[in-house]
Amino acid sequence: MNRVRSDATAAPPQTFGAVFAGLKPHMAALDRFLREQVQAFEPEIREMADYCIDTSGKRIRPALVFLSGWKADGQPTAELVKAAAVVELVHLATLVHDDIMDDADLRRNRDTAARKFGSTAAVLLGDALFSHALHLAAQFPTNEVCHMVSESTRKVCAGEIVQTMRRGSMHISREDYWRIIDLKTAELFRVSCFLGARLSGVTPAYVDDVARFGRHLGIAYQIYDDLADFYGDEKRIGKTLGTDFASGKVTLPLQVLLEKLPESERAALIEEICGRQPTQMAKRMQQMAQYEVFGTVAESVQQEIETAEAALANWPEQPPSALLGQLCEVLRAQMAVLNGPL
Repeated sequence: MNRVRSDATAAPPQTFGAVFAGLKPHMAALDRFLREQVQAFEPEIREMADYCIDTSGKRIRPALVFLSGWKADGQPTAELVKAAAVVELVHLATLVHDDIMDDADLRRNRDTAARKFGSTAAVLLGDALFSHALHLAAQFPTNEVCHMVSESTRKVCAGEIVQTMRRGSMHISREDYWRIIDLKTAELFRVSCFLGARLSGVTPAYVDDVARFGRHLGIAYQIYDDLADFYGDEKRIGKTLGTDFASGKVTLPLQVLLEKLPESERAALIEEICGRQPTQMAKRMQQMAQYEVFGTVAESVQQEIETAEAALANWPEQPPSALLGQLCEVLRAQMAVLNGPL
């Protein structure tokens, strides 16, 4: 039986950094590659591109590429590094655009691109990052990577468009919410896992299951992120919080609260979501505690985590399986932190 290195599975992980500790050579190679890409941008915008291509994020999506393509020798290949760079550039582009739409000032504990360069320039900067990601994807020997990444980028944008069009609207069901997060978040998790496994040369059946793992992990992570917008701490999370409610996004925590509130309070909350009254975050947080919203939403996170784990259950002999499974444990730990005292 193949086994992953003991230092990668020595203790139950509590943070993404703990899982990624075994990826130091991979992340170092990715950092070098991304820094090299700055020179591919026009001289006038290189400083802006460099600002976005920073090293302070968790880099979950590139890590999924590396972990899904993990080999016994633990060394990154040039193909995996390039694929990781592609998905990271797509993700960075979406963050630039998200922060504009959310009017957010803070990302990774520093000014967002929109705040630093202005919203108009930031929109175009995000477009430039998207474009360069596809440029890199087109450099692979076959068109499969470019096809997968371009399709996933379109889906991510579609998810964001649907969510934007539904802001301040109550015409969003549970099914709509799941569809939105499947597109805007889970899709890039899925394609990251798919590319890592595919480029490592494993069997097609395992590639499909790894991709399914990524999708459900992505859904779980987005629900966690939506909870963090209410329950998180800005210094700990590293970005502006409370923007979903303020901008009229009906995420799962708000949906659950709406379902549990009495009619009179539900009507008042709808007025806030639709922008007809100022949002009352403190009051809504008290109500979320009263009606145990966190626990209800946490059950959905747990269900998606278990579905992700089930996708890999038949492949214990594959080196990536144990490492990917640790990400589920990390997300469980992060949920526990979110639900604990600040």
